[in-house]
Amino acid sequence: MDKSVRYTYLDPDHLLSMRTQAQLLKIPRGKHYYRPRGMSALNLRLSKLIDQQYQRTPFYGVPRVTRYLNELGLGPINHKRIERLYKIMDIRALGPNPNTSKSSPSTYKYPYLLRNLRIEYPNQVWVADITYVPMHLGYMYLFAIMDLFSRMIVAWDISNTMKAAWCKYILGEALLFHPTPEILNTDQGIQFTAETWIECLKDNGIRISMDGKGRAIDNVFIERFWRSYKYEYLYLNTPNGGKHLYDETKEYIDYYNHQRTHSSIFNITPAEKYYGNKTYFVTTKYSQSLV
Repeated sequence: MDKSVRYTYLDPDHLLSMRTQAQLLKIPRGKHYYRPRGMSALNLRLSKLIDQQYQRTPFYGVPRVTRYLNELGLGPINHKRIERLYKIMDIRALGPNPNTSKSSPSTYKYPYLLRNLRIEYPNQVWVADITYVPMHLGYMYLFAIMDLFSRMIVAWDISNTMKAAWCKYILGEALLFHPTPEILNTDQGIQFTAETWIECLKDNGIRISMDGKGRAIDNVFIERFWRSYKYEYLYLNTPNGGKHLYDETKEYIDYYNHQRTHSSIFNITPAEKYYGNKTYFVTTKYSQSLV
């Protein structure tokens, strides 16, 4: 679990002392006042609306979203404010609109290897991405790695930053529990063009693939997972804090991997497709409400 999430488990009202809790969680005691990143009430409301609209119309750029928000009566909203929120949220419009995502000046850029590639078995291709997660009083980021053949989430974590070292750590966890993929595809964000991420892939013999600049559609399957996650969980149950978000996300991903069938993989679950047989049944609260 990412350290930033472990901070949120500290509870000053718990029977254990703060010092003991910090020792058990392996975090510095002085960090017990940690909270997820916050923003003004207006920016938080705007970010939630932007996120929801992005899931519906990912081809909308800053000008159209700015006009949409002003039409809701939240204005006057300046397009520069929306540009700043786009950068915080690490999103960009699909297609030829100006790319507002944080890009890297690094020379670590690689070609897109998935065009016309037949995906025929597990661990042939993994894809990874980060999404913005709004909460009642702030926001965090969710990072996930998906096996493209089965659509199974092989690793994930939550943090209040988008650092390359965090992404590398979660990739390392995925490699501990799963065979090494032949190819790993990402966008050209600063996390995935950073030297620490690139060297990790090379050290493990993983071929590097990157979306075309401004073409989030190249990573369409994990974008679909974000949409499912947000519409089936996040927008229905806005989390109160980091611990709540982590626990509920774990519940949803267990459901997604082991119970949620997909028409694109012949109406079986990602875990069944990945492992090639019937896997154990994981009971979650989504079993009743979403199946």
